[in-house]
Amino acid sequence: MSILKKIAIGLVVVIAILAVAGWWVLRGSPAEHTVAEVSGTDPLLVEPDEQTIPTVEVAEPIGWADGAAPDAAEGLTVNRFAVGLEHPRVIYAMPNGDILVAESNAPERVIAGGGITNLVAGFLFRRAGAAVPSPNKLVLLRDTDGDGVAEAKYTLRSDLESPSGIAWRDDKLYVANHNAVLSFDYAEGATSLNGAPTKLMDLPAAGNHWMRNLALNEDGTKLFVAVGSASNYGEGGMAAEEGRAAIHELDLVGGGSRIYGSGLRNPNGLAWNPWSGELWTTVNERDMLGSDLVPDYLTNVPVGVTYGWPWLYWGENIDARVEREVTPMPNFLNEYSRTPEFALGPHVAALGLAFTREGSTMGEAFGRGAFIARHGSWNRKPAAGYDVVFVKFDERGNPLGKPIKVLGSFLAGNGQTHGRPTWVAWDKTGALLVSDDTANIIWRVTAPGARPAGPQVRVQEEHLRPQRELTSDPRRAFEEIPAGMQPGQF
Repeated sequence: MSILKKIAIGLVVVIAILAVAGWWVLRGSPAEHTVAEVSGTDPLLVEPDEQTIPTVEVAEPIGWADGAAPDAAEGLTVNRFAVGLEHPRVIYAMPNGDILVAESNAPERVIAGGGITNLVAGFLFRRAGAAVPSPNKLVLLRDTDGDGVAEAKYTLRSDLESPSGIAWRDDKLYVANHNAVLSFDYAEGATSLNGAPTKLMDLPAAGNHWMRNLALNEDGTKLFVAVGSASNYGEGGMAAEEGRAAIHELDLVGGGSRIYGSGLRNPNGLAWNPWSGELWTTVNERDMLGSDLVPDYLTNVPVGVTYGWPWLYWGENIDARVEREVTPMPNFLNEYSRTPEFALGPHVAALGLAFTREGSTMGEAFGRGAFIARHGSWNRKPAAGYDVVFVKFDERGNPLGKPIKVLGSFLAGNGQTHGRPTWVAWDKTGALLVSDDTANIIWRVTAPGARPAGPQVRVQEEHLRPQRELTSDPRRAFEEIPAGMQPGQF
């Protein structure tokens, strides 16, 4: 056998070995459990599977054929409210029915983790349709005749910086760029937004998570701002996480701000629970602990709360990578870190959030609860999310059961997806609007003939009267137990 033939055979063997090794490294770690098993109020939590090379399965957007639409739950119909947009992300309904849309994408940024991470991230963003330049626009859509289709479109602003969060009250429009919160003078119904904005607050810029979302409190005196982390688990150093992974409270009267809730890796949708009056949010949890970890979640945000990121997830579960590679955990963190209320499934990328409201026309099956857009996974096999789900709530304002699919069939199979649901909001007819940022469509979902939902009534409870003074020896409380506190009374 000639030397050249031997070299050729050797090269074939080496290539085959490298191909097998590459397949072994890149095949990832497929999920062993369904998304439903890792969802709900008591999700299944498996042992972490730390990954140096992540499990990757990214669905490539291919758009929707003419006349095609997502599959809707029984009793619901879907139509195209608006088409031909440019990467529509956040949608916001004005009181008069106008719909404001942030056409936006990520700014120029460095992804925490170094050169290889940035190389992989760039590939993922391109394949997922997220590498297009940010349009940096705020547009207004108007359904002039109430037929469920926006006939008019106006560009209000085209000089923003990766805008996302939107809020409005008393002729003030609030917009969150990736690096600042701005306010504009804006009269409802106007089709232009002129004049220089006022900067209300600087925000940590860009990072791995660039969306900055907004919610006003009931009397319009406080503005809440969601800011995601700069990294997966703090691997870029905790100095880079200053002011991140948190929800800020901005005082619109006094001008000061504070951290309202922390330890939230990437909080997104912000909404007020109509039954309890509490602020709730969707949160994207960390990656590279396996396809079955960690569940994204929906939860309330009491003032001063922490949810433990980056050291902890889902209560007291420790991410060993943080202390090993980044920094020790603060003392007693696992004793006061809060467990989320409801798991939405691992890697589903939960974004937009809207609670049912008075006048919504989604039918009795969707009469009390929250609608959530799950943008879709990249770090899970098989892919998860790429849908809109509903979480039922009980009469006291607590979530129940498992997520119920409202819109599906975004995934087209063969590693492709028609689109990616991003945000949710209500139109003036009570239908649910859903932005699809890679298909450049806003969908409208309703239950034809459904009776509009009634008011979402706030739970009212009588508080125990405070005891102003001691009227007896407190040591005798265990000897003279009041009748209403006798054993068996509870």
